[in-house]
Amino acid sequence: MSKNTIMFEGLTDAEMNKKEALNAIYDALQERGYNAIDQIVGYLTSGDPSYITSYNNARNLILKIDRDELLEEILVNYLGIDKK
Repeated sequence: MSKNTIMFEGLTDAEMNKKEALNAIYDALQERGYNAIDQIVGYLTSGDPSYITSYNNARNLILKIDRDELLEEILVNYLGIDKK
């Protein structure tokens, strides 16, 4: 049995895909007591990052995602269509 401590490292920002990042942002907003959906919609429609908490690096994560690409992905997914 090893006496050394093994360190577990979560995903780095660069390794997160958009869905994982959005889930992390959603969770951070929920944990801080915000209505996460309203806050994310506020950010997506305005571009104002102050809608997103800085808790758990959520604001930095949202700023790394292109808003137009995210909105496009959400729409394609919602409509269930193949993007060509």
